Amino acid sequence: MRFGIITITGLVIIWLLSSYTLKHQPRVLTFNDFEPHLHLQNDTTYLVNFWASWCAPCVEELPAFERVGQEYRQQKVKVLLVSLDFPGQIETRLIPFLEKNDIRSEVLVLNDPNANKWIDGVDASWSGSIPATLIYHGNDRTFHEGAYNYEDLKRIVEQKIKLK
Repeated sequence: MRFGIITITGLVIIWLLSSYTLKHQPRVLTFNDFEPHLHLQNDTTYLVNFWASWCAPCVEELPAFERVGQEYRQQKVKVLLVSLDFPGQIETRLIPFLEKNDIRSEVLVLNDPNANKWIDGVDASWSGSIPATLIYHGNDRTFHEGAYNYEDLKRIVEQKIKLK
């Protein structure tokens, strides 16, 4: 009986730890695999933020994205954080950063060396600097190069929601 309780307790602990780790395990995609995320046609407003853990303005604006994502999740608003961290640093830098900062939004890692192609594929006006954000609902698109604060991000999301 005692062995059974210890075994079950151990299995529950392993399951809880694996669930926590999987939450912070970003998918690594090429631009071709990622591009459909830029053109979803449904009833959701998407905030697609391009960032990196080594970019100070990016890190500074992440709490605003997390807050808006949580506040508007019932209104079908989805935050997608597209990390441009180096693929070799996912395990050593990115995942610890996500865990330390309790990032709850979906995180993808864009791993495509042909930046000149995919930058224009996101928005023709983008110079490639980060942070950069595409906010869209259907064909209504707003692209912004530079950091957002919470108030500006909230205002744009509310405008997009009203257009639904």
